[in-house]
Amino acid sequence: MAMVSPVSAITQRTHTIRVQMASRQEIEGDSVVSRIEDIIYVAVAKDVKDSKSTLVWTLQKSGGKKVCIIHVHQPAQMIPLMGTKFPASSMKEQEVKAYREIERQLMQKTLDEYLLICRRMGVRAEKVHIEMDSIEKGIVELICEHGIRKLVMGAAADKHYSRRMMDLKSKKAIYVRQQAPAYCHIQFVCKGNLIHNREGNLHGADVEVASPLFQVNPNNETGQPNHLRSQSVTVVPTTRVALSNPAQDLFRRVRSVDIKTFGFSPINTEGLSAPKSNLDADGDSCESDRLSGSSPHQGSDYSSFSSEVAPVPYVGTEGSENGLELSELHQYKEDLHQSSPPSVLDGSIDDTFYDQLEQAMAEARNAKREAFQETVKRGKAEKDAIDSIRRAKASEIFYFEALKQRKEMEQALAKEKEELEKVNNLCSEVKEELEIALDQKSSMERQIAESEQMVKELEQKIISAVELLQNYKKERDELQTERDIALKEAEELRKKQGEASSTHMPQFFSEFSFSELDEATRNFDPSLKIGEGGYGNIYKGVLRHTQVAIKMLHSHSLQGPSEFQQEVDVLSKLRHPNLVTLIGACPDAWALIYEYLPNGSVEDRLSCKDNSPPLSWQIRIRIAAELCSALIFLHSCKPNSIIHGDLKPANILLDANFVSKLSDFGICRLLSQDESLNNNSTLYWKTDPKGTFAYMDPEFLSTAELTPKSDVYSFGIILLRLLTGRSALGITKEVQYALDSGNLKVLLDPLAGDWPFVQAEQLARLALRCCEINRRSRPDLGSDVWRVLEPMRASCGGSSSFRLGSEEHFQPPPYFICPIFHEVMQDPHVAADGFTYEAEALRGWLDSGHDTSPMTNVKLEHCNLVPNHALRSAIQEWLQQH
Repeated sequence: MAMVSPVSAITQRTHTIRVQMASRQEIEGDSVVSRIEDIIYVAVAKDVKDSKSTLVWTLQKSGGKKVCIIHVHQPAQMIPLMGTKFPASSMKEQEVKAYREIERQLMQKTLDEYLLICRRMGVRAEKVHIEMDSIEKGIVELICEHGIRKLVMGAAADKHYSRRMMDLKSKKAIYVRQQAPAYCHIQFVCKGNLIHNREGNLHGADVEVASPLFQVNPNNETGQPNHLRSQSVTVVPTTRVALSNPAQDLFRRVRSVDIKTFGFSPINTEGLSAPKSNLDADGDSCESDRLSGSSPHQGSDYSSFSSEVAPVPYVGTEGSENGLELSELHQYKEDLHQSSPPSVLDGSIDDTFYDQLEQAMAEARNAKREAFQETVKRGKAEKDAIDSIRRAKASEIFYFEALKQRKEMEQALAKEKEELEKVNNLCSEVKEELEIALDQKSSMERQIAESEQMVKELEQKIISAVELLQNYKKERDELQTERDIALKEAEELRKKQGEASSTHMPQFFSEFSFSELDEATRNFDPSLKIGEGGYGNIYKGVLRHTQVAIKMLHSHSLQGPSEFQQEVDVLSKLRHPNLVTLIGACPDAWALIYEYLPNGSVEDRLSCKDNSPPLSWQIRIRIAAELCSALIFLHSCKPNSIIHGDLKPANILLDANFVSKLSDFGICRLLSQDESLNNNSTLYWKTDPKGTFAYMDPEFLSTAELTPKSDVYSFGIILLRLLTGRSALGITKEVQYALDSGNLKVLLDPLAGDWPFVQAEQLARLALRCCEINRRSRPDLGSDVWRVLEPMRASCGGSSSFRLGSEEHFQPPPYFICPIFHEVMQDPHVAADGFTYEAEALRGWLDSGHDTSPMTNVKLEHCNLVPNHALRSAIQEWLQQH
């Protein structure tokens, strides 16, 4: 059996250690590359819902690897402002910077939402972003900048996904696939499905990414990595010197083989060196280990480390035995036998030599073992240091994240504290309002209880009133029957007497045939209808060359022949400037013919029907005075006073000069002194309530007793309507509340012009007195109301032919006199100051250069003059009488 040289065993063992250390360096270098390859990058959009499916798919396929989220922030070119958008180039730099900061904050919030999804799925994640105008170019820039080797991005929007989708539809994805570096492996996903897979060029990746991890031997001109390069190690023998003892010569040769000759360095600050000998692949390192007295599996670290290294031969590729040439060894043996005396070859000498040799080999093995252990310890220390640095960086990252979260939580806590204070303040305010509301509720409940009690009392009164009304109805039916019988008897008596009855009371109207009425109204043309009421339709017509108003009774009229006859009897015997004139009647058709009044009713003018101009406050005061005059005339008629019973603005007509005329006497009642309830002077007529509810006397509704004070109540409601222009329902309460709170000006009708407030307040209080619930509290028209209205009418330029008392006044009223000429006016005109002057006198005053009022010396607002037709008619009437 051939004996292995000790030098050869030492050399082989040393070379094996160097190969193992080089292999470890290669493994550590590859581990860095693998850490780079283990990170999976995911490209996400600015809206979480657009890239959530792509991120979830990546996390599910990551296998626990680390994920890095990349995002390209694209600044907006159009910036919203005040409900519209403006180009960024047209706005101020400060405004653009502020908006860009808001955009970045929103981007960070979006990326934090992506990281939250990763944490919920138990995957570590980081975020990387860049700001560019082009998203696809930004992704390629991030790939090149960070050396990204694995990338996942969307192939198209989720809404464009279909099962037949086989290729990319997004322009950004197509651009990245074409422009990304070859070493980047890209997977394109859409709605949780892999659409396209672009394989990366791994060779190009190794050259570009892994090359910095390898050291280049300065003696290597090609620059090839150490772990891919091997060299043979040859020990060149030096000139031998003959020794007296061959054993000592051999021992010195073995000792002269320094470990550093084989490129082994136990302590290397630059990392593990690569082996410097190219060994034969057919060799067996196990034999050299056995001969050297060491096991390849000695120690756990050594076994794990050597298991990753290929077997190392002990014979060099250039025919050397552990670096010593075979010819030199044979020559050394021959010299040993030739130079040694026979005693040297004895067993005693051989034992000494081999003891020394074994001792040298043992020392070499110990040195080798200590060097390897030091190497292993150094590797562990380096690994521990790397782990410590990694943990320190992770701890630093966690610290900064915790610090950031703490700041955010402090800010959120501060905001919540402010909101809590606001909520507490709001709660206190709500509590105060609730207490007020509870107080109001309790007061309202008390009012409701009182109202319910009042309702119950009123219900009892209504029940008793209904019973009384039923009794009155029975009595009325009986009286109606008696009245009809009396009318028939009176009609028969009139026929018998013939013309005799007409001699006692002159008849001031004519009788017309139905054919005349039909001709006057062109067969009752609908275009000539000017009104409609409870009695029937009213038509405009021309009868005997005179414009007239014809009121026709229709079949379902609320009034009957009795009302027709009563209105004929009343209007045919009365004449007053403010009562409508009855021209005639048609008994065959139950039709009444009146004078035609072109300005319609006061109701029409208050509501400005057909866009008619509103009534001025002067005309309204004059209408109130004229209506009061007509009512005084009716109530003072003898032997029977007349109660109109249906006073309302619709029954007050206006002629061409806006002189008011009271009409519609169908339900009026005649009172005599015999019809008094008792011995006092209060007269009434018991009848069913008829008329318009809002203008009816409340006592008349409850007692069915119609008195002159019933007309006073209706007059008060009309006066309030002339003041305010409002509806009659509830008008008394509104005016009373306005007077109590001092806000009467708010209720005055602005269409009437600028009311004189003193007169308006006086009229409002007078009207409320007329509307008292108790009729005994209402004022008398002749003694109270007329004394207030007559001076007002006079100051407004109005006149009336009706005079209280029987004495004739031959002196002209003062308002007939011109303030400038001091003569009775012939052509009165109203100036801007509200006073009436003779037109010629006022024009002379203005032409002389004056621009102030002759009465108040206040500057006139304008120089326009308005004819006072009403005063002119009154002056002409007075001149005719005198």
